[in-house]
Amino acid sequence: MKEYRLTKEGYDKLVEEKEDLVSNKRKEIAERLKDAKDNAGDLSENTEYEYAKNEQAFIEGRIEQITEILNKHIIIDGNGHKDIIDLGTTIEVNDLESNEKRKYLLVSSVESDPENNKISDESPMGRALLGKKTGEEIQVKTPQAIIRLRILKIS
Repeated sequence: MKEYRLTKEGYDKLVEEKEDLVSNKRKEIAERLKDAKDNAGDLSENTEYEYAKNEQAFIEGRIEQITEILNKHIIIDGNGHKDIIDLGTTIEVNDLESNEKRKYLLVSSVESDPENNKISDESPMGRALLGKKTGEEIQVKTPQAIIRLRILKIS
């Protein structure tokens, strides 16, 4: 049985998303399907109806996916080890090439959002950071280059 490790924030976002999908999006799609049926004769040639059916399938799939995650989750608070990087840990690093400081939050792949500096523990950088301590250096091979980082702070 697969377990999904989530931060409290990630768990809360999934609960909120599921509630919105069930309470609002399902109703909106049902209404759109009804309108599309009422406004067209042959449903096989009704693109509005087809689009709504596809969207309905996507929403139902997402609800099923979120339900699976919420039923098999563990909350990781990131407060257990302030000296070792683990899920839920905020890491401040220094890029040894550009001397640029960056801050990341290490999260599960379910919560990953690189644009907001939330990196997955399954990503190359996440895997390289896991279990490391302040002062250690890592190298991460990306498609563009090899990135060298020094860990400055763990919180």
